[in-house]
Amino acid sequence: MTTSSESAGVIVVGGGAVGLASAWEVARRGRPVLLLERFALGHERGGSAGLERQWRVQYSEERWSRLALATLPLWRSLESASGRRLVHATGSLWFGRTSVATSEGELRAAASVMERLGVPHDWLTAAEIEARFGFAGLPRDYEGFHQADGGVIDVRGTLAALAGLGAAAGVRVREHEHVRAIAPDGTGVSVRTDRGVHRAESVIVNAGAFGGALLQGLGCPVDLHVFRMSSGYFACRGPAVDLPTWYAFVEPDASGANRSFYGFGRNPWTGGDLVRAAPDTEVPVAAADAADPQQPDAGDLARTADWVRAHLPGLVPEVRGAGTCLASLPADPARQFLLGTLSGRIPDGERVVVQAGGWAFKFVPAFGRICADLALDGSSSRHEGTVVLR
Repeated sequence: MTTSSESAGVIVVGGGAVGLASAWEVARRGRPVLLLERFALGHERGGSAGLERQWRVQYSEERWSRLALATLPLWRSLESASGRRLVHATGSLWFGRTSVATSEGELRAAASVMERLGVPHDWLTAAEIEARFGFAGLPRDYEGFHQADGGVIDVRGTLAALAGLGAAAGVRVREHEHVRAIAPDGTGVSVRTDRGVHRAESVIVNAGAFGGALLQGLGCPVDLHVFRMSSGYFACRGPAVDLPTWYAFVEPDASGANRSFYGFGRNPWTGGDLVRAAPDTEVPVAAADAADPQQPDAGDLARTADWVRAHLPGLVPEVRGAGTCLASLPADPARQFLLGTLSGRIPDGERVVVQAGGWAFKFVPAFGRICADLALDGSSSRHEGTVVLR
């Protein structure tokens, strides 16, 4: 093992999308920043795995819709700086039983928020959804809406863009370096890894599902649910077949488990005839096993294929490829994000910034800015109400 140490103004722990965004934001403000990544940049073990994420502005809570609307210009700025398109407007379709509530929210509540904010959308019946978007066999009481500005985010493009901009701004990256402990004090923060001890004025923990152990070691545990989600790829039956991003609100099973599904249309940046569909099923993962690659859940893939067979006649209901994504959500059933400093929770906690859970990819540029604000200035006036670490 090579032992070495470095110093920086800010150390960022975790090289996923939010970590890369945080590091770039710090560096472009002229401060030295060191990013430590346990694996390699672009790895598939964590929350930034896969090819795409849904972009949407509809939320059941108004503050998150407002944040999404405020984040879109930041995506456009990132696209301009990197010279590549990252957010593609393919439309966002939500439908199902209006009485069903999931981690995505509720149909009627999300529509009410859009109405208050003046976000255009079309409310649709089951028959209209089938006629416009190629679904079939939907229960007649299904309803929903289409929001034309929704779409899809290029995950790998985003990672590449942020890594390139960070490198140009002076971000130092150390891959395959596992952070073991963080120790803030009156003059800075020591970060101990399996290669040495680094020193900084403050640290930003953007380690996603891997951040719980670090916070536990600080004596500041957060109650995160760590889980894997499986998804499959299905072939379109012809060149004219395409879909918006979509989410189907399906009644839970007898145990109360979520049985909803979601999916995408053709990938705008790579083409091809495969589209992704997945169950919104959370398969718990023990913290000790979080870093171990796992196979997609065969039962989840079979259920998805059955749903595709019943309701998406434009797709061949056979799984042509599959993958998993490791994710973490706060145990709070409201599914709020964990974002803020540890001020008041541990001594010198104002030097430790954490973004540790939630469906965060659509907010990557905003969360990177907020994390940089907190690390450099101790506060953030951006997007009031976003800093919600409890």
